Amino acid sequence: MTSAEAAAATREWNGLIIPAPGVYDLDQAHKRVGFVARHMMVSKVRGSFEEATATITVAEDPLASSVVATIQAASITTGQKDRDTHLRSADFLDAETVPTLEFRSTGVKSHEGNEFVLAGDLTIRGTTRPVELTVEFEGVNRSPYGFDVFGFTATTEIDREEFGLTWNVALETGGVMVGKKIKIEIEGEAIRRA
Repeated sequence: MTSAEAAAATREWNGLIIPAPGVYDLDQAHKRVGFVARHMMVSKVRGSFEEATATITVAEDPLASSVVATIQAASITTGQKDRDTHLRSADFLDAETVPTLEFRSTGVKSHEGNEFVLAGDLTIRGTTRPVELTVEFEGVNRSPYGFDVFGFTATTEIDREEFGLTWNVALETGGVMVGKKIKIEIEGEAIRRA
């Protein structure tokens, strides 16, 4: 990348080199939309959604940037076929009736260094609740193919029962089969639209 190209693709803001304003799409080849749930009070189950799209609008004022994301509920995978079928059923995501999970940001609440707190509305099974994502900006670059790209990770924790995901089984020794708290872990790259 020449210095002129770098200047056009990036800018300095509060000690960070960040993307120039524009619309960026989640790179399908470089993403992970994952989650972690407690199982039987003794272990963790990790999974992900294979199909997800996101549009990130980087504003002139970076704190006015926004995100809209759509996740296909039926694309959930945990590496265990029977469990995945159950998670797609009406006991959990009800993917046949409500095929997508949606996220729409409402604003950047705060930032420190390369870490931002992004507020937004998350909709699961038709129920919308406010959430806050801790977003770590990983850097910006130009790919060998001439695309402007930036990387990020984002995490949050939700109470699944607040979204109507209340199915559970009580255990004889106390506790339940599936924990209420779900940790969401997102990693990805976003590419500037041509």
